[in-house]
Amino acid sequence: MSTPVGEVRPSQLLWTYGPGALVDLPNLSVVTLGIDRWDATLCRPIREARLLAAVRRELGQQVDSLRLPPIQTNDSPNPFSPEANLGVPVKPFPRWLRCVKCGLLSPYDSALFECKENRFRLEDTKFVHRQCRGSRNDQPARDADAVPARFLLACRNGHIDDFPWHYFVHNGPSACAGTLRFFESGASLQTENLWVKCDSCGASRNMAHAFGKSGRESLPACRGRHPHMDRFDATCEEEARPVLLGATNSWFPITLSALAIPVTGDTVTQLVQDGWDYFVDVESEAEIVITVRTLKRTGVLPGIDAHSTEAIWNAVQAVKNGTTAAAVSVADIKGPEWKVLTSPNPPTDWPHFLGKNVAVPAAFSQEIAGVLLLERLREVNALLGFTRVDAPEETAVPADRSPRAPLAPTPPTWVPATEVHGEGIFLTFDEAALQRWEATAGVQKRARLLLEGHRGWRAARKLDASEFPGVRYAMLHTLSHLLIRELALECGYNAASIRERIYADVEGADPQAGILIYTAAADSDGTLGGLVELGRPQNLGRLLAQALGRAGICSSDPLCSEHDPGKDRSLHAAACHACSFVSETSCEKGNRYIDRALLIPTLEADDAAFFARAIA
Repeated sequence: MSTPVGEVRPSQLLWTYGPGALVDLPNLSVVTLGIDRWDATLCRPIREARLLAAVRRELGQQVDSLRLPPIQTNDSPNPFSPEANLGVPVKPFPRWLRCVKCGLLSPYDSALFECKENRFRLEDTKFVHRQCRGSRNDQPARDADAVPARFLLACRNGHIDDFPWHYFVHNGPSACAGTLRFFESGASLQTENLWVKCDSCGASRNMAHAFGKSGRESLPACRGRHPHMDRFDATCEEEARPVLLGATNSWFPITLSALAIPVTGDTVTQLVQDGWDYFVDVESEAEIVITVRTLKRTGVLPGIDAHSTEAIWNAVQAVKNGTTAAAVSVADIKGPEWKVLTSPNPPTDWPHFLGKNVAVPAAFSQEIAGVLLLERLREVNALLGFTRVDAPEETAVPADRSPRAPLAPTPPTWVPATEVHGEGIFLTFDEAALQRWEATAGVQKRARLLLEGHRGWRAARKLDASEFPGVRYAMLHTLSHLLIRELALECGYNAASIRERIYADVEGADPQAGILIYTAAADSDGTLGGLVELGRPQNLGRLLAQALGRAGICSSDPLCSEHDPGKDRSLHAAACHACSFVSETSCEKGNRYIDRALLIPTLEADDAAFFARAIA
């Protein structure tokens, strides 16, 4: 029988605790198992054709659906009911536990420890060292709490393993199989004060030897372990590095996201495409009535019942005859979004998208070309895999990407996904004004600074240096961050629930220049209306002026404004946590490619500001 051990939010299974990630609970640590061990019948499908097509390009055509993690419908189910066991499968990891009383260090399945379950308070489920008698074996025998060993090994190929305690304390392979103990020798918890000792042979070693040059010389090679799949890879050439339990570099998600938008321009056709699995076997107009009635009752395809049977049947026939593609396979997810967002007449009858054009603030009419308020918005995110040690890099060159660890032992037929509903503000910028600005000497100088930092940063990581997003992207990205910080002060949302999408592709015939700032909350918190209200002309102009005004002087100036990315191989110029950086969950580039000097005059540069006229 399974043992419930804790709770996480569904969105956390995509961003923090997905397959292969460690969940550090109050009394024990577990690893989320691969999706092959999940019950797919409990995971509701999400319909988003464009995102599914993008996932298939990455993982293969065998992927047939995006699915939500299993969710309990009752907030407080009977702890002994079947619904109480509904969730994601996990297993204890690391295997090694430490007794807090005697320091015993041993695997949890060595018969020395016992799991004590508490179904009424899941956070109290824990392992105990049975009948512990203290470090000197002279105390009354009683159970003592056992906690996970805090040290692990991980490598860039996505492997993670238990720390080799016997190998480490004996400084290599040894026939000694004595009992190990973990203890502290000083007041502080620095690694040189943490010791491992063997009771049998007396060998001891402090944990400082596990790190740096000493660690590279004294730790074994990576064993290629994937605990979430119960598998060891045959070979692994990467160096195994010690990491701490709970360290953020032990699991980085690789995700794709797309906005649910009507890319066809025809609502009924778009709905048929998104729900094509339900219409593929329909052979007559009479069957449409039954299918639509079923969809209405289940709520799978909201909005389909608002259209006539004839219109739906015509759309199905168009797809089957090849007039309209059944599966959207666009190479660029943002391309269709840009076309819809910049349309003179945005859709108003789409169930997940409702936009309204409003006037541009008068003070910024020469820089901003349009403002679109998105009163209804839906974003779908899908998990493709994960990396360890190094964060995944966004690059078109596959060889430059960090190795992606799989979600399951075999190619998956579905992937975990989440959908968030919210609202947003979309700004488009005047293309002629941008081109004049890009041609100035001051802007070209700042572009060279950012490019030098970009080349140095990627060279240090042995990556291709051709993936520079451009100075236009840096300017739009910086403005987006300033607006997120300003909006969070007034709109009622916390800063971490506001996200951005930057549109700055200039390679095609239709150059892009826009930013979308939207809420990304997985519940009703994303649709409070505060963001849309602040996008109205009388409010947006004030907020833009305030954001640019705050950015003129940073509390870290002059160091912030004088920062040269070429010298320290970084990916930002005049930017820091005090003025421009936002939460990692909000930024699509991890606080990279940001420079205040591209927006407003700074102490270091006054000839590259795009909004110099507006704030004069």
